[in-house]
Amino acid sequence: MIQKKKRPALAPATISESDGVRYLHLGTPWVQGAMRIRKPLAIELEYVQRMMVWMLLRPSEALSEGHAVQLGLGAGAITRYCHGVLRLRTTAVELNDSVIAACRAYFQVEPGRLLKVVEADAEAYVADPVNAASADVLCVDLYDHEAASPVLDSDAFYAGCHRLLRAGGAMTVNLFGRDASFERSAQRIAAAFGAEQVLSLRPTREGNTIVVALKDADWPEPDLLAMRADHIEQNAGLPARKWLKMLRALPKVPAGES
Repeated sequence: MIQKKKRPALAPATISESDGVRYLHLGTPWVQGAMRIRKPLAIELEYVQRMMVWMLLRPSEALSEGHAVQLGLGAGAITRYCHGVLRLRTTAVELNDSVIAACRAYFQVEPGRLLKVVEADAEAYVADPVNAASADVLCVDLYDHEAASPVLDSDAFYAGCHRLLRAGGAMTVNLFGRDASFERSAQRIAAAFGAEQVLSLRPTREGNTIVVALKDADWPEPDLLAMRADHIEQNAGLPARKWLKMLRALPKVPAGES
């Protein structure tokens, strides 16, 4: 049984629409997610597309196999894509019940046999031993209404994310916010997964930097990554060749600054 930690009152989900795109907010102008109304399975926001970079680390023939977990539902873009396009067994973990309700009412996230939405604290979910080694893919995008920094960003949290994944599993994390420190967060991820197992993509124009980590497996060779990128572009409609050009090693942090 997952126990919810007591936290401050959660901001209610609010909705806006512009030029055929529906947006999720938490009572502020900050965009928490988006869906193009006529193309609900497409991923609208660039940084969310980049969070699918984990697809490069999975064999092309296995993209529809395994279990994908999202920590933070947002407007359900990754959840809809994993479930509706890739046909993966998918679990989304979201603490804010108004976000869950908004996704069902406005963003076409309807739980079913292969899709589960869990109302729970992500920190408790990854710490629960019942969930250890239960995911092949993990996408982490956890922000509150102020979007100043990740809600969960500790060594213990990233260690829990590592435990959640099976060997060979991959994690992507969105790092963003005026109070966030990319270097500090990235080094915490590296401490959990191993520095050689972690890369980042260059930031979007809005300042979102995606970190990708691989658990207990060798990073694919460049030729294999290029083949997988071609397959993703041709079959999944995502700009995977661009991702390859954006991947880079984490910056070195002097001792004592992590």
